[in-house]
Amino acid sequence: MKEQQSVMAGFLAGIREGSVQIPYLLLKTYARLKLTETDAMLLIHVMAFGEKEKAEFPTLEDIQARMSVGQESVIASLQRLLKGGFITIDQDVDAQTGVQFERYNFTPLYEKMAACWADDYRKRQAETAASLLQDEGSNVFTIFENEFGRPLTPMEMETITTWLDKDRYKEELILAALKEAVFAGKVHFKYIDRILLDWSRNRVANVKQAKEYAQKFRTK
Repeated sequence: MKEQQSVMAGFLAGIREGSVQIPYLLLKTYARLKLTETDAMLLIHVMAFGEKEKAEFPTLEDIQARMSVGQESVIASLQRLLKGGFITIDQDVDAQTGVQFERYNFTPLYEKMAACWADDYRKRQAETAASLLQDEGSNVFTIFENEFGRPLTPMEMETITTWLDKDRYKEELILAALKEAVFAGKVHFKYIDRILLDWSRNRVANVKQAKEYAQKFRTK
């Protein structure tokens, strides 16, 4: 009974010490930032010292005492973080006592993590946009890829998107221009673009008019 009460008391004491706020983004990005497990744990411990014990510049002995690696590994990790521009050591003066003190600054680390997040966000946006384009104009993209015998490059996909969204060419006219390029043996985007521009200037509005115009052009 006494043993159980002792365990419970220890458990409650541990809970009362509270928890530490660790940036979730650190756990997600430290490997991408080429930080080791030791580097990540060192950062977490230093953050914990500052938050729970108001010790913004813990000694190497204090840090090493809470880690499973030796002091040499702690020193090497700290040097790696400083040299890699993940943390800095700032000097400041206490406004009340006038005593100069040092503290670790994590701003460079946060900036690197934010850059990773921004890069992931841009990739997600690009993937979403590409997916939407494929959904909206899947026939056009698929037919072009079949005619070219290969996947379209991002620039080629952007060209087709420009024809559809900016130039307002009808999908049927784009495919008709592709067919004309195949017929002429000039299957490349510049030639197709010239066909569409020529049709636009001559007010060719549908496939029937495109066929008639192409027939007249070949006759001439």
